[in-house]
Amino acid sequence: MTGHGHVDHSGENKRVALLIAVLALFLALAETGAKSAQTEALSRNVEASNLWAFFQARTIRQTTLRTAAETAALLPDGGDETRRATNSRQVAAWQATAQRYESEPSTGEGRRELAERAKAAERIRDRSMAAYHMYEYGSAAFQVAIVIASASIVTGVPLLALGGALLGVLGTVLAGLGFFAPELLHL
Repeated sequence: MTGHGHVDHSGENKRVALLIAVLALFLALAETGAKSAQTEALSRNVEASNLWAFFQARTIRQTTLRTAAETAALLPDGGDETRRATNSRQVAAWQATAQRYESEPSTGEGRRELAERAKAAERIRDRSMAAYHMYEYGSAAFQVAIVIASASIVTGVPLLALGGALLGVLGTVLAGLGFFAPELLHL
């Protein structure tokens, strides 16, 4: 107590101020993680979309070549051996190109490889979005914790500081999940 009948809360207020500073630091880290995860998710979404568009283009080209090969095989050759050999070579070339469009491991640009790459980009996108959500939930917990801890200084109710600290722990857990295991919880 001070000389005027007031309790000196300066030591307690300093601890709460330190708690608020730590919560603000963790809030900044969670927000940075959220922005990074969001940017990664957007980038991977664009990548997956581009790969699926390339996949569709390959499919259209492959179908066109197969149709051309099948149509050419049905046309009469007119008995001309040279023409028959030329047509046969062209049909074989179209069929080989159509087959190459199906799988081209050397370039990674066959339909199979494109589908695998697009699915991998989608998996990273989904994980990044889950991380983003965890970071955002953690940020919300930190923000509420800061408000509650600040209210404890104004009201002089130490239980509010404890509530702020507990929400800070929850925010830390959620932000940690965003970093280490974003798909563990589906909130």
